[in-house]
Amino acid sequence: MKFLLCKVLVIALATGFACGQSRPEPKIHELPANEAAKTISLNPKYLVFGEELVKGSEKLPLLIYLHGAGGTGDKIEKIKGQGARPLMTIREAGIKTLLVAPQAMKNPMKEGAKAGWVPADLDLLIAHLLKTLPIDPERVYLSGNSMGGYGTYAWAGVSPQHFAAIAPMVGGIGPLGPKDITKDLDLWGKNLATLPMKTYYGGTDRVVPADRGEMILAAIKKAGGQKAELIVYEDMGHNAGQRPTSDPEFFRWLFSHKRD
Repeated sequence: MKFLLCKVLVIALATGFACGQSRPEPKIHELPANEAAKTISLNPKYLVFGEELVKGSEKLPLLIYLHGAGGTGDKIEKIKGQGARPLMTIREAGIKTLLVAPQAMKNPMKEGAKAGWVPADLDLLIAHLLKTLPIDPERVYLSGNSMGGYGTYAWAGVSPQHFAAIAPMVGGIGPLGPKDITKDLDLWGKNLATLPMKTYYGGTDRVVPADRGEMILAAIKKAGGQKAELIVYEDMGHNAGQRPTSDPEFFRWLFSHKRD
């Protein structure tokens, strides 16, 4: 009876993920020591989901998912669930992709802060991924929740050339915490204006106010951008990112884009 409740059998056949299966399990990869030595706040180990889907010489799209503050540290197993949850919805949508989940450690910008995403670290990571995984470079996507939403803004805000589309969730816009505002907001706006973006907030969020999304959108519009959309779920708080990442249509939108 359980299998009769599967939404679409074709999806299971196309993606290799059958209804009733346990959550996807990643493989642990590691940056070479010489590359890891150049990073500031990045665990050399990272998770790769979906390698078992690769057939022959084909190249797959890639979603890089940045965890929130709860995933901070040097124990890579800690973030398995954060990558697996969106991947289950992606496969429900019938999309075949790789998903990479890196892990941030200390925040170099603030003494005593839990963690921080550093764009220079992530530039090193993506260069390594493109050399070592079967990735379609025209279909690389970026998303993240809370601190990962901040990381999405910060990385794409200085290195938009990597991405076909991005989707920050309840992200702050400053390196010193959820209420901080970056001094590079205009620069971010100029670079984010080049990308299709949906950004999500909760109207009752007391951790990261939804007006951070309004500030980002204003900076993008100031730069002439017309590809960004702000979505505020008035009935949700800091958990607002759960709604789009549980919706197959959100991922169909994200993966529909190719880099210009």
